[in-house]
Amino acid sequence: MKLLLIEDEAELAKSIRDYLNGNEFVCEWADNFSLAIEKISIYDYDCILLDLMLPDGDGFDILAELKKQNKTDGVIIISAKETLETRIEGFNLGADDYLVKPFHLSELLVRIQALIRRKQFNGSNKIAFHEIEIDLLSKVVKIHGKKIELTKKEIDLLLYLIGNRNRVLSKGAIAEHLSGDMADMLDNHDFVYAHIKNLKKKLRNAQSGDYIKTIYGLGYKWQDEQ
Repeated sequence: MKLLLIEDEAELAKSIRDYLNGNEFVCEWADNFSLAIEKISIYDYDCILLDLMLPDGDGFDILAELKKQNKTDGVIIISAKETLETRIEGFNLGADDYLVKPFHLSELLVRIQALIRRKQFNGSNKIAFHEIEIDLLSKVVKIHGKKIELTKKEIDLLLYLIGNRNRVLSKGAIAEHLSGDMADMLDNHDFVYAHIKNLKKKLRNAQSGDYIKTIYGLGYKWQDEQ
């Protein structure tokens, strides 16, 4: 899952990023308003962690920009501001949750996981798609009731495809989801093909349906064949 942390306090940002990256997220960082606007205009995120007080702008204006661009990224405000008016304004502008500083990183993690479940998987910790079962908390994948071994990237890819079922996803979009803005530094996105190939093979060997379709010239799509 890909996150964007918008936070100008470098030490706090580092501790949040280290913690989230250690919990199998890809967490990018913007330390100012201008960079944050640039990133949300180019990329899509599963969740944005938004500080309201930035050195060159207001976090509420970022929420307004997300709404203007019709973005559906989940947003958790992380702020030292604790007034009722601030909370109401944040929610009215489209924020999904509000966490007051200081907070425990474990609580932040739970809030992120809950938000992603609500937005992509109807609030459930377990996803069922025909013969495929995925436990979001334990990251266990079962086919016909039997556990299969997938890498972290393959599980993330599987969740991304199922969460966007029947939508064509470009190689670039998949690369960004799996690697964040590091994808821009790569000469090509051949690693996406390798992950797709390996995932399809493991699903096929476990007698799963052939749901991953190649849309030539465009990308890939998770398609319900049953």
